[in-house]
Amino acid sequence: MVLDALGKSLRGVLQKIARGSTVDAALLDEVSRDIQRALLQADVNVQLAIELTQRVRTRARDEKPPAGANVRDFLVRIIYEEIRRILGKDRVFDLKPRKILLAGLFGQGKTTTAGKLARFYQKKGIRVGLVAADVHRPAAIDQLEQVAKKVGCEFYANRAEKRAEVIVAEALKAFPPHFTVLVDTAGRSGIDPELIAELKRVRAALTPDEVLLVLDAAMGQSAGRSAKAFHDAVGLTGVILTKLDGSAKGGGALSAVATSGAPIVFIGVGEHMDDIERFDPTRFVSRLLGMGDIQTLLERFDELADKEEAEKAAEHLMTGRFTLKDMRTQIDSLGQMGSFSKLLSLFPGFGGAKIDEGQLGATQERLKRFRSILDSINPEELENPHLIKGDRIHRIARGSGQKPQEVRALLKYYDTTRKAAHGIASNRRLRRQLERQFSAGGPPA
Repeated sequence: MVLDALGKSLRGVLQKIARGSTVDAALLDEVSRDIQRALLQADVNVQLAIELTQRVRTRARDEKPPAGANVRDFLVRIIYEEIRRILGKDRVFDLKPRKILLAGLFGQGKTTTAGKLARFYQKKGIRVGLVAADVHRPAAIDQLEQVAKKVGCEFYANRAEKRAEVIVAEALKAFPPHFTVLVDTAGRSGIDPELIAELKRVRAALTPDEVLLVLDAAMGQSAGRSAKAFHDAVGLTGVILTKLDGSAKGGGALSAVATSGAPIVFIGVGEHMDDIERFDPTRFVSRLLGMGDIQTLLERFDELADKEEAEKAAEHLMTGRFTLKDMRTQIDSLGQMGSFSKLLSLFPGFGGAKIDEGQLGATQERLKRFRSILDSINPEELENPHLIKGDRIHRIARGSGQKPQEVRALLKYYDTTRKAAHGIASNRRLRRQLERQFSAGGPPA
């Protein structure tokens, strides 16, 4: 979970409100202190933290809950709205094919972010071309080329040319107009006249639809000053905050950038190429407070490589026709959607639950072993699991590099899953509902 320490502290505040006998001045004082402490530990500006808690106290004292809402729920809503307020306005990021200029200082994760953004567009069905316009840093071109190969997108470079704007002009001629073109520019150790002059020349050659600044969340509050300086110089349309998952200063970076005039449009939440998310302040705060983010969960499902197969597997599971082939599809879908801990944070209530990370990790490792075993099962056995007995178990174990007991554990897991789903679907009313849904061609609600 992004900013896990801050989220844990804020969820503790909400639990304190829920346990309180009444919402009085003493509880408001305690809640205000706890919120301030949580925000300051996340490197949020002191004055901003004080102003936020003052607004919470004033609103809780002066505003009346709407009809049908109790005082505790209303206080939670106020806290939610005020934390949401410090993260800036929503920015709709258009995903049509476009020209994007990426800017940033040294060591901010710009080249890796170019690859993540390319992967993000590709999952939406848009072809991408990466352009190596960093003509100063040694090995910058090679690094971007490796990133392009990793995500499977097109790549353009001209190692003999030392003028970034010329390379960009050549790339625009090389890529078809329906491509999204991502230009990775040079960084500096600081914002100097040479950097700004080069960015302006590249911008003139590209005429970009978006100028995005890549910032490391570990910069904390200074990220806001950097964003404002770039914004004033080249007119940013957005900011991408990287390494937000492991930064204790993430709260400072988020709140500081939000006040710089340049909206945050993406956040990096991990090391893998899929670990980038569109930044929506409302959904972000919902996850932070343990209220879940169902919209992001649905988007991840839409991004599955074969959503149709995943839906078919779910249908088979609920109607008693579930096979090992369907189970393999389900395991693949889980792997594409991310780690268990990240997925659970998207469900309401699980963000604040005490989840044993060791147990989650062990479960994920076991599913990986199951997936390797499934690769050693032939098509006939995948469709007819009852055939897997005796010598077949030993053959599958040898082929997958696992022990026979792991193959038996897989079969037991399959059987338990199938029986549990069949028991649910045996309810007559639910069965009729499922039949209506599947006859209409849609997945279960």
